[in-house]
Amino acid sequence: MDFNEPMLLLSFWIGQISDLGLDLLWRFIHIIVSLCHTVFGIFEAIQSYAISLGLIRKYSSIDIDKLRCLAVVVDIEVARDVSKIVELLQWLTTIGVKQVGLFDSQGLLKKSKDMILEMVPGSMLLQETGEKETSPDRNGIAIEFISSSDNKEAVVKAANILLEKYLKSSHLENDEGENVFTESHLNEALRVVGENVHVPDLMLVYGPVRSHLGFPAWRLRYTEIVHMGSLEYMRYGSLLKAIHKFTGVRQNYGKGLMMIVQAQMVIESRASEITFCLFGL
Repeated sequence: MDFNEPMLLLSFWIGQISDLGLDLLWRFIHIIVSLCHTVFGIFEAIQSYAISLGLIRKYSSIDIDKLRCLAVVVDIEVARDVSKIVELLQWLTTIGVKQVGLFDSQGLLKKSKDMILEMVPGSMLLQETGEKETSPDRNGIAIEFISSSDNKEAVVKAANILLEKYLKSSHLENDEGENVFTESHLNEALRVVGENVHVPDLMLVYGPVRSHLGFPAWRLRYTEIVHMGSLEYMRYGSLLKAIHKFTGVRQNYGKGLMMIVQAQMVIESRASEITFCLFGL
């Protein structure tokens, strides 16, 4: 026992020192990361302010015609602040955006659409505009109010149409590995069920997390998603920078996301068939 006691004491102190060292290392890393985040935030704020004042010339010209449709996603907690939404829409109108889709998961913005349209000069509902009115030469901004429950029935019907076409083509053709569905097929199926599809080119997310917050995935075929932080601290310069960056980058449309959309539509179709069989709905 006399020999083991010093070894146990030594082991105890080594463990204590190791724990203390790891704790100090973790605190040091945390301080460094927090400091970097603070410095980056200050830099972003200064740059945004400079852009707003027009001090950075490259942001003074934007090829807004490349942005045909913009989606704005807001967190449910900040969707109640209509004044911030109106201010954001006024900024987008100043920049020259012609078409925007406003999304919150619960549809709170849709309930306030009359107030929003009244407070944003030159705004109108996208559903009330025609093909000619949504041209780049039209003044004002067309707004679509979107929620998580929108168009679900249309997606199920469109999925059934695509599934029927697939089953028919599989009997006539034996080409394996070929992509049966294309974007034109999806648009055609949605037009058949009476839905006019507006796919956003760019999505701006105002919320606490880097997520699309429930925006319908089948409408995100090749959409670029940018997290803008909290709507409460939104800045005109940051908005202008995000749109300028999108319009200055060449878009390469791939097939990967389209395959995800196809899979989701087939799953929703199968789910509706199972529900009908079980409950007779």
